Parts: sequence; structure tokens; C-alpha cells
Amino acid sequence: MSALQNALENGIFGVTAEMAPPKGFDFTEQMEAAEVLRGKVHSINVTDMQSACLKASSLGLCAKLKLAGLEPIIQMTGRDRSRMAIMGDMLSAAAFGIDTMLALTGDHTTVGDCKNSKPVFDLDSVGILKMLSKMEETGLDCGGNELASTPKFYKGAAVTPVYDPLVLQINKLRQKVDAGAKYVQTQGIFDIESLKRFMDAVDKANIKTHIMAGIIPLKAAGMAKYMNE
Repeated sequence: MSALQNALENGIFGVTAEMAPPKGFDFTEQMEAAEVLRGKVHSINVTDMQSACLKASSLGLCAKLKLAGLEPIIQMTGRDRSRMAIMGDMLSAAAFGIDTMLALTGDHTTVGDCKNSKPVFDLDSVGILKMLSKMEETGLDCGGNELASTPKFYKGAAVTPVYDPLVLQINKLRQKVDAGAKYVQTQGIFDIESLKRFMDAVDKANIKTHIMAGIIPLKAAGMAKYMNE
């Protein structure tokens, strides 16, 4: 059982920190930052080419963190991979003892820094969760073939509390939970009243899952302006 799963399922306030792999192959800076986080967070959430910008893979940094005795969360987006590639990467993650994941659809490549890259979007976040849940239940791969060994993952998803109309986000959240998401992390929250309205809507819809509020410290005015735009 992962540290995050143990915390959330035992009523402990779960804390994670997000970390981006480098635009290169030298993980020194990330590993130094991870040592600062050791013992302070339950897991380190490693982004998967966020904003569709090319970086080293989430799997690569997650493996380095796991080998260093830290608890990583592998992010897996549908933008760049077919269902075969997603399952292959998740099986590789399991080989390193990585047992917690976050399923994301992913930003389109047109907003990133490799705009000529062709997006895949074979599966969205719900599809990824469904595929992994079915694999865990049946021991079969995405083509219905028996696996030699079947991993189990503590699966999560993302949600946007400020989405309008809110009912669409609540419906999407229900789909993710029904597909196997045991925890959910929100996009960055800057308005507590919006979060309260969202949480009330979740309760009213009787959706049962652990919800973690996303906190984004603004390092400079330029970052605040970028986020606002």
C-alpha cells in the first residue's frame, strides 16, 4: 500500500508535492529537491509533459525517486500514447514498485512547444482508468490476452472545481470514480468559495472519493500574470 493510500484511507490529511522532470536527462536538481521533501509529503506527483511541453517522462523520474526510497505518483496522459503504450508504461512502473498513478487526458499539442507533434488521444482519463481497472480485475491486457503478472494501482484523477457549468464537471467526476479513481486532486484553487460550492455539489451527488485541493504557490508577479491569462 502506498503512503498516500495509507494516509487517505486512515483519515490522515494527505499531502503531495508536484514535480516536473527536466527538459533533458539530468535529474540532479529534481533529486535534490526531492530530498527536501522527504518526510514532509506522502508522495511526489511527477508531471507528464505538462502543458504539452517536451520533457523527460514521468516514468523516468518516478523510477529514480522510487530507487531513492521516495514515494512517487506517476502521471499518465492519453495525449501521447496509445492504449498499448499506456499499459506498457504502467507495467514497467509496477516493475519499479510504483503503485500510485494519476490519469489525465492531457493538453493538446498545439499549446505546447512541439506543435508539429501528432496527438494520439486513444483514451481520455476515464478510458485510462477503465482500462487499468479491467486489467486488475481480469489479469488481461488491453487486447484480452493473459498477463504473466498483474499489478494493482492506487488510481487517481483530476478535477476542475471552477468549471462552468459545474454539473458537467460533477458528471465527469462521477465517471472517473466509477472507472476506478480512489482519489482526486483539483486544479489550482485560488477562491475558497468556489471550492466550497464544488464540495457541496459532490456531497449532493453522493460521490464518494478523497478530494485533495490543489495549491499553487505564486513565486513572482510574472507567474501570477501567466496563470491569470
